Amino acid sequence: MTSPLALLGGKAVVTAAGPHFTWPPIDDTTRARVAAQLDTAISVPGRDGVVADLEDGLQEYFGVRHAITTSSGTAALHAVYWASGIRPGDEVIVPAWTFHATASPLFSLRAVPVLCETGPDGNIDPTRIEELITPRTRAIMVTHLWGRPADMSAVVRVADTHHLMVLEDGSHAHGASITGRKVGTFGLASAFSLNGPKPLSGGEGGFVLTDDDETYYRTLAFAHYNKRARNEIPGGHPLARYAVTGVGLKLRIHPLAAALAHDQLGRLDGYLAGRAEIARYLTRRLSGVPGLEVAAPPEGVVPSWYGLTATYRPDELGGLPVERFHRALIAEGATEYDRPGSTCPMNLLPLYQQPHLLFPGHPHSHRRYRGGEFPVAEHVHAHTIKLPVWHREQDLELAEQYVRAAVKISDHHKELL
Repeated sequence: MTSPLALLGGKAVVTAAGPHFTWPPIDDTTRARVAAQLDTAISVPGRDGVVADLEDGLQEYFGVRHAITTSSGTAALHAVYWASGIRPGDEVIVPAWTFHATASPLFSLRAVPVLCETGPDGNIDPTRIEELITPRTRAIMVTHLWGRPADMSAVVRVADTHHLMVLEDGSHAHGASITGRKVGTFGLASAFSLNGPKPLSGGEGGFVLTDDDETYYRTLAFAHYNKRARNEIPGGHPLARYAVTGVGLKLRIHPLAAALAHDQLGRLDGYLAGRAEIARYLTRRLSGVPGLEVAAPPEGVVPSWYGLTATYRPDELGGLPVERFHRALIAEGATEYDRPGSTCPMNLLPLYQQPHLLFPGHPHSHRRYRGGEFPVAEHVHAHTIKLPVWHREQDLELAEQYVRAAVKISDHHKELL
């Protein structure tokens, strides 16, 4: 008898042609705004036009005094580290599991990323931070992985006790909040990405948020130069004499990316509300599927739902390997089910195992990582299955088909053993 599983010859659950998820949503209004920018300016060297519009919008949305756009989220992170005064030999505690750019700019500053174990949600475990603090520790960098806010109250308590800076990587978490306070506003400064699939997208780009004037001026000196730095760094400030050159880098956003992001910013809360509805539905339905563990966010925590993650439990399915379960999902036509790749525990990456090959003489030489050092992060990463979260009511039927694919494989898992 033929198995009902598509991997074994049966009929697939999801029959709609892919891709089943694209981002950002682009309509005629979006196209008109980007086209209008083409006719207005394709280079904006100062804080003018669409760049000023986007930064003003970000300041209002996040409730901060300063927003500075950059060419990418990686550039924003690099700027945050330099602007916050991280120096050669300084140590910054970072979550072991995140996208590498959360910490990799530290190598260029000859500073030392110190990896910290995470909780099962992938965010930094505040109870493991203090054991890593040394006289060289200057800051704690927090990622809000997959758009689920980290425990900022606990992180801030540790930082305040030890007089450390708190920095945030909000690249997955635009609009996410904790008891009404948006992530990216808990520390000295934060960095965000505007890369293609992010909740707020400009295709490419990034931005820095801060309430601190000194950090703002230093960000300008790092990521912008000449016109903008000359106009915005006060004449009596020590950095003013460097305004023409800054540090020698140009990391400003492209105006077309700014136009796209500005259009999307006005729609962001609507997108997030739609994602939250579908995330609640998926969480409720998937949490009852043997083999998958899906945790709802804590009370008062509002994710951006950049992704919805399930932890695979092979013990509930007779030891069926996660690779086999995932292949079966894809065969069912549920092609958006994903296993995280490049966003992984950083101790598994060559850059953190042998940084001296790219950065000879780097002070990281006393901290070389290897597999097995962060068992929670490594185990959860190896057993994570991730979904994008749709935002339209009409996407509920597709979401239900994805649930049915998981249920079908769980029900028939013995045929895959």
